[in-house]
Amino acid sequence: MRYGLVLASATLLITLNVPLDVFAESFATLTVKVEDVSNRGGNVRVALYDRASWPNDDAKPVIDGVVPAQTGETIVKVRDVPPGTYGLKAFQDYNRNGEFDTTWLGLPAEKYGFSNDALVVFSEPDFDAAKFTLSPGANTITIHLK
Repeated sequence: MRYGLVLASATLLITLNVPLDVFAESFATLTVKVEDVSNRGGNVRVALYDRASWPNDDAKPVIDGVVPAQTGETIVKVRDVPPGTYGLKAFQDYNRNGEFDTTWLGLPAEKYGFSNDALVVFSEPDFDAAKFTLSPGANTITIHLK
């Protein structure tokens, strides 16, 4: 009986002629244009956070991406993201150690940026300053490293 149900379901999908693109459109693709990338090389890292995970340094991002740094502008694409409201954190990882490095005073040792080019005043901006809406399909944002 189970076999018949699976076969019937497959036949129904074929009969309805549902294009596979319909399922892909329920997710988002985000292209991040990272500007003012230094000529020091390394990687550019971007991480997408929802409101709950934003303030928590130990929280894992919803999704992240890493690409080799290109002087001036580096493009990072992340795919298959559920639509929603997010904030993005980015930095240029000069030494490719996967961590945002700081000086012995706790000041940034690597270039960084946030969605909406949210300003940093003594600490990272709050979620509301950096939030943006990710819609199904293709989305593009630009951030400038500081």
